[in-house]
Amino acid sequence: MNADSWTDHLNRKTYGSFTLTDAIRPGPSVPIRPRQGYHLQVYRDRKAGLKLPMISAAVSAENLIDCFIALLEPLGETVHVVLETSHGRDADDHLDYRRTHIDLPVLASHFCDFEDLLLNDGCTGVAVLSTAGPMEVQFDEHKLLHIYATKINPFRRILRDFGVRRRKDLPLISDAEHLHHTTDDYEDEFEQLCLRVGVADFEMAMSDE
Repeated sequence: MNADSWTDHLNRKTYGSFTLTDAIRPGPSVPIRPRQGYHLQVYRDRKAGLKLPMISAAVSAENLIDCFIALLEPLGETVHVVLETSHGRDADDHLDYRRTHIDLPVLASHFCDFEDLLLNDGCTGVAVLSTAGPMEVQFDEHKLLHIYATKINPFRRILRDFGVRRRKDLPLISDAEHLHHTTDDYEDEFEQLCLRVGVADFEMAMSDE
């Protein structure tokens, strides 16, 4: 790929009706065409003896943050949150920081204040967990949404309201070679989000996996 083609590839955000955020791009030689939709899987944690339905969804950038906030509603009024960063880390390495028992409307307000970071930083991800049982919504570094819950129909209805349909064939941008984008300013913003949410001591929430 020559320099002009490479620049065009990095600058391309729109694939049909689907728009990428600035955080991620497919690899230049990978034949994955980003598209909106979701697919169903089963998540298994044999060590914990856990088996849950799982949704993975790709949502066009113009609706992504609103869809994510809407998907948090079934989790309940009080939630746990994990903020994930790979700033300054090696590939496939990250740190997670936890805040337990935060009011969902407060957390959602913080997310809205840091919308640009959540959408466009390829080194920031978040996960929000129910305090009532095994139910979780992830907004990962690839700007994909992952949902784990015993009852997934409420989440499917929300996705449908945003025009996100189930697809049997839905290659995700994270399934193949891809590129992440970040800046020093986004790293600073991540620290500010941690301060706002209440993990200013940066205690590690869990080990890297």
